[in-house]
Amino acid sequence: MTNATATETVDAVVLGAGVAGLYQLHQLREQGLTVRGFDAASDVGGTWWWNRYPGARFDSESYVYQYLFDESLYKDWSWSERFPGQPEIERWMHYVTDRLDLRKDIRFDTRITAAHYDEDRGRWTVHTDRGDVVDTQFFVSCAGMLSAPLKNIEGTDDFSGELVFSSSYPAEGLDLAGKRVAVVGVGATGIQIIQTIAPDVGHLTVFARGPQYVLPMKNPSYGPQEQEAYKARFDEVKATLPHTFSGMEFEWEHTWEGTSPERRDEILEEIYQDGSLKLWLASFGEMFFVEEISEYVSEFVRNKMRERLNHDPHLVETLVPTDYGFGTHRVPLETNYLEVYLRDNVDLVNVRDNPIAQIREAGIELADGTLHEFDVIILATGFDAGTGALTRIDIRGRNGRSLTDDWGRDIRTTMGLAKHGYPNLLTTAVPLAPSAALCNMTTCLQQQTEWISDAIRDLKADGKTTMEPTAEGEDAWVSHHDEVANATLVANTTSWYLGSNVPGKPRRVLSYIGGVGTYRQKCDEEAAAGYPAFRRE
Repeated sequence: MTNATATETVDAVVLGAGVAGLYQLHQLREQGLTVRGFDAASDVGGTWWWNRYPGARFDSESYVYQYLFDESLYKDWSWSERFPGQPEIERWMHYVTDRLDLRKDIRFDTRITAAHYDEDRGRWTVHTDRGDVVDTQFFVSCAGMLSAPLKNIEGTDDFSGELVFSSSYPAEGLDLAGKRVAVVGVGATGIQIIQTIAPDVGHLTVFARGPQYVLPMKNPSYGPQEQEAYKARFDEVKATLPHTFSGMEFEWEHTWEGTSPERRDEILEEIYQDGSLKLWLASFGEMFFVEEISEYVSEFVRNKMRERLNHDPHLVETLVPTDYGFGTHRVPLETNYLEVYLRDNVDLVNVRDNPIAQIREAGIELADGTLHEFDVIILATGFDAGTGALTRIDIRGRNGRSLTDDWGRDIRTTMGLAKHGYPNLLTTAVPLAPSAALCNMTTCLQQQTEWISDAIRDLKADGKTTMEPTAEGEDAWVSHHDEVANATLVANTTSWYLGSNVPGKPRRVLSYIGGVGTYRQKCDEEAAAGYPAFRRE
């Protein structure tokens, strides 16, 4: 395929037109490079284009989920609330795209199917499903951490009603009024859907396997006064976010040791009432390392959940986690989600020990043969996180080695920015970089795309054409990543954080969890030292 006649020759191909892809395209163009972006969606937005399901919204505060490289770009957009919904987020991404005039360099409704590296020429040949054959020096992936949906339930084509995956929910929506509706999955997406549609459907049945700790969201509206207040803090936000643990504005404020039991409870209650992710990311950091502290904080959250479920035994058993600690999974924010299960038109089915066997023509059949009949089925069944977006593409590096095969054996990268054996393949939001887990995505993606842009600029300034991680450099980063991850309780939890939701996927904590600020510092040190973990030729 590398010998195919090119239909276009560019300096860089950028995969994806979401938060990372748009900024990456902008930065590389600013260097004077010719860049072509590709996205399978029909317009910009990335996750905010695909995820149009009812209730989709931020769980990072709107004023921190923003680009910080341009003060006027930041201040000329006004958010309507603390945690806006998908339609407003999509409008914001259109605003950014049009402001930076990015659309002209992106091909939409176009999926990259293959990318092969030619060692003789030091260039990539990129193929698309529309017949494009693009010859490029750099192949930059901004495909996203959670962009490869899992579709692992049998019989989805057999259902006689309407069946949709949350990741491809129709833009025009579904008419759910008066209908029998099933939602499969109670992760962050399922929670948003369930709490939103419950009042509108005839009857809702939720199929739950893995229970989630949840925190109530407080989502005030923003008028001119609130908008002016957060915009006035631009310099502070820009200076703070890149260096905090989570890439959000708050930081760990308390230590367990030396704090009285009474004061600990007061602190937990105060932060809980904030209605944000602060309890997870800025309360007591020791809960990630010490079992007893994890259990104490977990029990605090469990008690909150039990109270809201009226201590109903079935609901508590199905929805309140007991086999892992608070914060070792992604913690969803919600609005009256638990109260949904107290409604007369809502049923909850625990499929932990009696799993879904398959979809039948009439509905969902469980392993014990029970058949639940529906008019509509909504599947919120998760993603092949971190690796899935790229392993579904035929990516081949030196000597024809396959990225799908390499990551099928062991998930390894160098800082989540590159992979040994694949020169000039540069990546964002892939394993071993901060992304999705314990990270405000815009903060992390801005840092990663800026590092990539600077690395390309430095490469050209030094008169070199290729950069590739050395085996030793990759070994060192993997060792550091694992040392950090394995010191925490996160490494002991069965979740998508470790790829546990994908059968056969190698186990490794997928995201770097040593802190956004620490990661930035290590990336900056790598660049300042002349990229010692890379071979540059």
